[in-house]
Amino acid sequence: MSIFKTALRGYSTTQGLLPTTIKSLYKQISNPPQTVDQINGWVKSVRLLKKVGFIDLQDGSCLNALKVVVPITQLEETEFLKSLKTGQSVSVTGALWNNTPQREQPFELKIADPLNTLSVTGDVSNSYPLQKKAHSIPFLRSLPTLKHRTTYLGSLLRFRSAIEHAISETLESDQFIKVAPPILTSSDCEGAGELFKVASTSGDGYFGKPTFLTVSAQLHLEIMALALSRCYSLIPCFRAEKSDTNRHLSEFWMLELEMCFIDDVHKLTTFVESMLRRVVKSCYDRIDELIPQVDFRDSLSKEEIIERWNLLLSPKPWANITYTDAIEILIEKHKKEPFPKYEPIWGESLQTEHEKWLADKYFNSPVFVTDYPRDCKAFYMKLNTDSPAGRETVACFDLLFPDMGEVVGGSIREDSYQLIFDEVERRNMNRSGELDWYLSLRKEGTVSHGGFGLGLERFVSYLYGNHNIRDAIPFHRSASGNINL
Repeated sequence: MSIFKTALRGYSTTQGLLPTTIKSLYKQISNPPQTVDQINGWVKSVRLLKKVGFIDLQDGSCLNALKVVVPITQLEETEFLKSLKTGQSVSVTGALWNNTPQREQPFELKIADPLNTLSVTGDVSNSYPLQKKAHSIPFLRSLPTLKHRTTYLGSLLRFRSAIEHAISETLESDQFIKVAPPILTSSDCEGAGELFKVASTSGDGYFGKPTFLTVSAQLHLEIMALALSRCYSLIPCFRAEKSDTNRHLSEFWMLELEMCFIDDVHKLTTFVESMLRRVVKSCYDRIDELIPQVDFRDSLSKEEIIERWNLLLSPKPWANITYTDAIEILIEKHKKEPFPKYEPIWGESLQTEHEKWLADKYFNSPVFVTDYPRDCKAFYMKLNTDSPAGRETVACFDLLFPDMGEVVGGSIREDSYQLIFDEVERRNMNRSGELDWYLSLRKEGTVSHGGFGLGLERFVSYLYGNHNIRDAIPFHRSASGNINL
């Protein structure tokens, strides 16, 4: 045996190193232990009958709760079980495994002598707000330190983790390399000027230089793509825009991806569709594990979520249309029944009401809208050479989902130094030379390349069925939200 095998012997598994979880018990159903030495969790509910008590525990490791059965043989045990409260953390030792294949929960644990085998490790106050009753999502948002203990929001965190894992596995299979671009930057990637400025306690920025929280990792990703061919990142991004809707956050996470040797926007859209379908399929196979059965107005039901996933996985390819064609469709609709807020006009950005109508009503499908007007989009997008005079468009796309609007945006990047230099000059950018490093990439072995960004919270919310993306991130930051926590 080599020295490396000798050194690793005993470290090939974490069994025995970490506490037993409820999820790990469910994985042992086909070959269960006779006893469980110890299990920890929080009290979800307690029910007492004359001679037996039932305690439901949760530990956050999975959607399922764990039922602990406690035979009652003396008054002291009754009084002890009556004293247990929802939310308390407890530890159970020496429990017997009992298979219950005919019941909803396929097994339960049984303990004797609860005074010695069940201990409270963390009490709750008399005002503990998460009692065994329905709570609205707005109410839970007011409890940022406790809300994730609920079945619905705890499951949302686990679902988000599953989505991130599925994305990583999918991109790894396509030979993308994960990289770590910076969050502090001197560049406004989008050119919109909606940045958060960073300052030290002395107020001089980054050692005397103006610095901002990044709005996008794209410019730095292009550096790494031109070395690795394919790369991606998943990092927090920040926008100082004052949009305060259920689709906007000031701090959010974005999956961004760049690939070299690609010069057709439709190859990008085809890749995006394939990637997202594979991610959804991987979650579909685990839907009962990931999605709780809920029935309240703050979220879609599980049945509605399944319908939404089926729409994404339909054999029919997702719709694909140019911006110009989309505007013509929207104008015809507006003539018959005006949109409530915005008239569709060529040369202006599509508004949320336009995007949702296209995906919801017209296509009833995800839809790629390509080739937007040059002045609607960022400076780095490649100009379409076949654009008619006065209607210059760029090789870009937005992916619109029904009920959500834009979820993904991307483009082919301009790889000509002169053309991108001229565009930066036309927009009066780079006044202090802050983009010189980016422009120089076009002088040193440039190639055709493109990429996109996916707003993680919007994607997660669409798949999970929650109506406000503030619930798809553990601690939301928005224009109206406080930052005390």
